Amino acid sequence: MGKTIEKICLERGHEIVLVIDEQNANTITSKDLEGLDVAIEFTNPVSAVKNYNLCFDAGVPVVSGTTGWLDHEASVFNRMTEKDGTFFYASNFSLGVNLFFELNKKLGQMMNRFPDYDIDMLEVHHTQKLDAPSGTAITLAEGVFETVDRKSSWTLDAPADNELHIEAERRGDVPGIHVVKYESEVDEIEISHSAKSRQGFAFGAVIAAEFAFDKKGALNMQDLLNF
Repeated sequence: MGKTIEKICLERGHEIVLVIDEQNANTITSKDLEGLDVAIEFTNPVSAVKNYNLCFDAGVPVVSGTTGWLDHEASVFNRMTEKDGTFFYASNFSLGVNLFFELNKKLGQMMNRFPDYDIDMLEVHHTQKLDAPSGTAITLAEGVFETVDRKSSWTLDAPADNELHIEAERRGDVPGIHVVKYESEVDEIEISHSAKSRQGFAFGAVIAAEFAFDKKGALNMQDLLNF
């Protein structure tokens, strides 16, 4: 993902002044980040919060697509506010996925009236993805909870009546597949999104960085796309 983002940045006329990876991550301080226009952060749940705080301390807007760190959400947003920082977070930067998020909520509004339909979800990703379910699947689940009264939480295990079951598969080099299914005794309705490559995620992250660098506060894809 980092290499794809770098390629797109250069194609759009941006300058990459610092790359942080496993070779230098432990030696970077907030002083090293000062003067940057924006940082794009795609790492892992363990590293992400430390990286956010380094950016906030340096006064650098940060755009992040890392998932699996939301247990620390309150402390991250408190630090951002304390430092008058900028934090653009999305579980998925793909334009198609964000359209899919909106479609998911529209379908949920329609299906709320039909309790005979149970709901479940499938997400498939490459074997290097550490968190399960994916952040995209969690965002889809939250869209269901927002619109369907009979579901209020998700589980990877056998679901209770109020739970949405998410099946998380890890295989090959799959960029991302997400399926939301409504099933009754007589039929089923299914919507799905399949990413063909990481290009769409990377392009969206670069567009988000261009959008965020001169703004303050918490931002997301709805701010960018203005649905």
